[in-house]
Amino acid sequence: MDDCAFCNIVSRGMSADIVFENDRIIVIKDILPKAPVHLLIIPKQHIESVTSIAEADQSLLGELILVAKQVAEKQGISSDGYKLIFNVGKHGGQVIQHLHMHLLGGKQLGE
Repeated sequence: MDDCAFCNIVSRGMSADIVFENDRIIVIKDILPKAPVHLLIIPKQHIESVTSIAEADQSLLGELILVAKQVAEKQGISSDGYKLIFNVGKHGGQVIQHLHMHLLGGKQLGE
């Protein structure tokens, strides 16, 4: 997807501060952080949103959460806790139409 910012980051057409990468997932720092640690966990495969996932994506979705756990541990926020958030669609606050999960931590977070 040429017009997708996350696809362009995956293909290295756009730069980003990458903190983790494997063959299916990339984790980058959010450019407008809402917490001391604010990372985006992004599948490399273009999936538009949670509303677009299929049964075949189950293992990828599980891997997103396992990567979040691993990255939270490396960031030193695991013991105090953190949030994992999916914004879904326009009314849910999804800005980039590529599935991604926010990992926020490093301070006491509200609702």
